[in-house]
Amino acid sequence: MQKSQKDLENLLNALDVPLVIGNKTLQSRLIVGSGKYKDFKTTREATLVSGADVITIAVRRVNILDSTQENLLDYFKDTQISFLPNSAGCVNANEAITLFRLVREACGIDFIKLEIIGDTQKTLYPDVIETLKACEILAKEGFCVLAYTNDDPIMAKNLESAGASAVMPLAAPIGSGLGIQNRYNVLFIKEAVRVPVIVDAGIGCASDAAVAMELGADGVLTNTAIATARNPLLMAYAMKHAVIAGRASFLAGRMEKKPYASASSPTQGMPKL
Repeated sequence: MQKSQKDLENLLNALDVPLVIGNKTLQSRLIVGSGKYKDFKTTREATLVSGADVITIAVRRVNILDSTQENLLDYFKDTQISFLPNSAGCVNANEAITLFRLVREACGIDFIKLEIIGDTQKTLYPDVIETLKACEILAKEGFCVLAYTNDDPIMAKNLESAGASAVMPLAAPIGSGLGIQNRYNVLFIKEAVRVPVIVDAGIGCASDAAVAMELGADGVLTNTAIATARNPLLMAYAMKHAVIAGRASFLAGRMEKKPYASASSPTQGMPKL
């Protein structure tokens, strides 16, 4: 009994291990986005309910210059939540590199999400070649790069070699809500790299986040699933606990899949009829 109790304590301790990305330590393994909410007040409330330490912000789409307009940043001044600037809207390496250099000069932030979109009209798939170019330069300049990429384990390994502090493979196209369409590829990526793997894009509901974590992902990033839910705060709450439950399930180890039924009640000692 004592050994079982000790084993349980060890598992619970493993569940509480923070997520370390480069020089950043996160208590929550859920990262949330800031787009598509009906207003900044809801963005703030949902983010707080989610328990996330970090919220992503598309630098090219946030107001930081016009003092007459609302500023998302102001809504988080009295919280412990930190910002993860992303390069949404950039379509090549030069644009992304210039953007992040400006961000560091203006705000002192070098913890970034590198996102370079190749197909801006339909799939919003990343341009992995341009992403790789930008990653190598930014990493050499001291940035902690979280690189959004496709679900290719080879490219994930290349990004790690280029200096990425984390790789962020898509689960499905951005904003699609299709869930994990590439379970084996997530597994392959996790096996291929040593840096954290954050499943990004395509999460549609809490069960999708749980599946990502059960596959062994180190974390999940979601935006649209929370922001466009009928009740964003409740979905944020669900995502928080789905990530925790999915990681606990992964650490516990799932049962073996079998082709036929297996009785859960013992048959030994049953009376013969």
